[in-house]
Amino acid sequence: MTRRASRRTVLLASGAAALAAGCGGGGEGGPSSESPAPDATAGQELASTADIPVGGGTVLKDEKVVVTQPEEGDFRAFSAICTHQNCVVAGVADGTINCACHGSRFRIADGSVDRGPATRALPEQSITVEGNSIRLA
Repeated sequence: MTRRASRRTVLLASGAAALAAGCGGGGEGGPSSESPAPDATAGQELASTADIPVGGGTVLKDEKVVVTQPEEGDFRAFSAICTHQNCVVAGVADGTINCACHGSRFRIADGSVDRGPATRALPEQSITVEGNSIRLA
């Protein structure tokens, strides 16, 4: 005897699949709809030095790069893709780069993990500072 699935069963199953697909990657290093590599290209101007506060930073979401200035005149850049589940980090505050998806925090000086669930640092990006222009190297 063959049993047909009810409309309710089909809708519940398809809804669960849609929810699972919408949750992003499958953990650290897992697949994701977000590209793990920055979308900026070498030589591209990322920001002006005046746009990056001392002791803070700026997330450039379109380029998927975060630029920080831990100490005056010391500019750093990191991938803005969280190493936990590949969300784009939300902002920089109180000396950390913060991911709103699951609460991971990374230090602005070196991209290392300040608070998990991420266990890997944000990859550093090479930049050059020429005058007041910060460019991807």
